[in-house]
Amino acid sequence: MTSKRARLTVRSVLSGFLAAALLGSAATAAMAKETFTVDLVNEPSSLDPQKQWNPDSYYVYRNIFDNLVTRNDAGEIVPQVASAWKQVSPTEMQFTIRGDIKFQDGTPLTAKDVAFSIQRIIDPAFASPQLGQFNKITKAEASDDKTVTVTTDGPYPVLLAQLTKLSIVPEHVVEKVGDDAFNLKPVGSGPYSFEAWQRGVSVTLKRNDDYWGDKGPFETVTFRAVPDASTRVADLQAGTADLVVSLDSDQAAQLQTAPNAQALTALTERIAYLGINTGKPPLDDKRLRQAIAYGIDREGIVEGILGGEGKVVGQIVSPAAFGWSDSIEPYPYDPEKAKALIAEVGDGAKAELQFATAPVFDQRIVQALQQMLTEIGLKVEINMTDMATYLKAAQGPRDSQPMLSFGRWSCSCQDADGIMYPLLESDSAWSRYSNPEMDKLLNEARSTLDEDKRRADYEKASELVKDDVSLLPLYQVAIIYGASKKLDWQPTANESLFLNRMSWQGE
Repeated sequence: MTSKRARLTVRSVLSGFLAAALLGSAATAAMAKETFTVDLVNEPSSLDPQKQWNPDSYYVYRNIFDNLVTRNDAGEIVPQVASAWKQVSPTEMQFTIRGDIKFQDGTPLTAKDVAFSIQRIIDPAFASPQLGQFNKITKAEASDDKTVTVTTDGPYPVLLAQLTKLSIVPEHVVEKVGDDAFNLKPVGSGPYSFEAWQRGVSVTLKRNDDYWGDKGPFETVTFRAVPDASTRVADLQAGTADLVVSLDSDQAAQLQTAPNAQALTALTERIAYLGINTGKPPLDDKRLRQAIAYGIDREGIVEGILGGEGKVVGQIVSPAAFGWSDSIEPYPYDPEKAKALIAEVGDGAKAELQFATAPVFDQRIVQALQQMLTEIGLKVEINMTDMATYLKAAQGPRDSQPMLSFGRWSCSCQDADGIMYPLLESDSAWSRYSNPEMDKLLNEARSTLDEDKRRADYEKASELVKDDVSLLPLYQVAIIYGASKKLDWQPTANESLFLNRMSWQGE
């Protein structure tokens, strides 16, 4: 009897353990569906949406804040904070602001916050790196709680497209705590609210259950800094990450047979380019810049390294953007011509060229560019830094900006103004080029509603870029994400991680 009772007791205990384990597993699975983990390359350099413009920052803060207007998944401009708008004069656009939006501290969002946000980003003293995309705006005024009028210094055809990137910040919070404190603990009106920022490790957001629009599907979202791409892929395959960014074609191929992961791709507005400091010797010699252009095998990069993911271009504008010209071809790959130009330059071409990069960029491309330039006789030294340091140098004084750099630029506005103006206009913080002819073309193109004149100006500007090699366009970028097979989400050309447009399959 004792033995039988013991067996029954053991069986009961084991059954209890099994039931508890099953309940625990179910609870863990349910919890896991509410916890969403994203592996970025770097931690955000800023959570203030008007302080920085780079992918790792944008991926996070885009979910904390609402924008004045936004784009739907088809790329069309649609209402967000503004429910309607109208052009009341060639230089004035009036916006009607929704009355049901609250910031995450419970304070209503009003037209005054919209006006404040615009005035803040156009203030030269605030020194936003986005200033070049908004500096046609001269003022924003709220006439009541629901009406804002935005005035530009002339007709500005790209205003609405640029305003898709304008995040609305709460005036009362920014004014009370100051810019630095606001960056450390931002308050927005978006579908997720800021929870914690563990420097160098992760940023955690919590779902805003009082959000006025489509609610986020995940209770908690953690964005982690994972610089090594192979580690991001391993995290995804192990199930410790649900979404990972910035994969290359080789890593995407690894996911084709993965039982629980998938690769998601989209051809973007972004253009990959080689940045050149045209004012810094020896790169102030046009012949040397042309040698660089002839020495780069773009087709080899796209087909051999990117696996055909991307499209070779000869201009710093996406084919999907206004201002693209079908008549401008890229420099042909001609290493012998490149060597001849270098020989003409002589001793000046012997200087070592510092090539700036950061982990967010595909280092296979960076190394291939270095090798190609080395093969035509140039000395190129790669200088790897974290993204924040890279961006600080890129926006610094021109004489301290990188000699060479690999970059990928997108304005999310589908207009040449959003990429050519910041990268090529003399007064832009990003520009390493100064040419009155270029300045004239870019400023006239952004100051007329005549689309034919704009197209003509941008074509001339692209021809000037090619002739002067003020920078070197390489290819239109295809972005590749890795995701859980359970994730239902379609990436878009503007590369926004809208968390509230995602869901778990079956929900």
